[in-house]
Amino acid sequence: MTDADATAVEVAPRPRARRRADSSQRPRRRLSVVGVLGELLITAGVLVLAFLGWQVWLGDIIVGGQMSAEAQELSEEWNVEFSDVPPTEAGDPGLTAEPPVAGPAANAERFATLIIPRFGGDYYRPIAEGIGTRDVLNKGFIGHYPTTQMPGAPGNFALASHRSSGGGNFHDLHQLLVGDHIYVETPDGWYQYEFRNLEYVRPTGVGVLNPVPQVDGATPAERYITLTTCNPFFSTAERLIAYGVFEAFFPRAGGVPAEIASNVQGAG
Repeated sequence: MTDADATAVEVAPRPRARRRADSSQRPRRRLSVVGVLGELLITAGVLVLAFLGWQVWLGDIIVGGQMSAEAQELSEEWNVEFSDVPPTEAGDPGLTAEPPVAGPAANAERFATLIIPRFGGDYYRPIAEGIGTRDVLNKGFIGHYPTTQMPGAPGNFALASHRSSGGGNFHDLHQLLVGDHIYVETPDGWYQYEFRNLEYVRPTGVGVLNPVPQVDGATPAERYITLTTCNPFFSTAERLIAYGVFEAFFPRAGGVPAEIASNVQGAG
């Protein structure tokens, strides 16, 4: 190979070393109003969700416990009032054909309690007159529709309560099974109803409050209980209705019916 041939060979130039960017020279990320606002909104959303979780879950547990304690206090007061009544054999139903019927209660007055064994051995809730949001329902009470009958009277004893707040009294209403017992306690004793069926209606479906539910103008031959609440959860789009029919009355002098002894004696 001659010198002339050697000059024909081109040697590729060596790549220049890239200069490392000085990290100190990089532009810093600038905070923007939109970014700050977004982070604040995310934080606020987390706080709102936490609050809702507390209100729906923990809040209902706390309020439910308070309501059970109040129901226990009512029962104990009634026991004192009826302490002089001669006792009967514990657990025997008394007047099933003509159970006692109390007169109307004043607005927001606690005049009865509700016990539903299907909802557990700690389910024990006070019933107050009226369905006002501030003075009854939001305080954790189950409300009685003033236009409907009192416990034991022929016709419809209708109640209302929140589904997922204020103690969540009717949270599990959809879990009732045909034949389940529903007890209403008054100073006189315990009215036992048997659950029959569920129904879903619009908020305007006031026929559920008729003396014979959903039948206009009919004269009642039986004693009904109707439980109403909102549906679906966290919505007021419709109403969930549970119906029951009176079966028996247990006078206070005979003692607590065995099926609900744990609810009544274990509350508080």
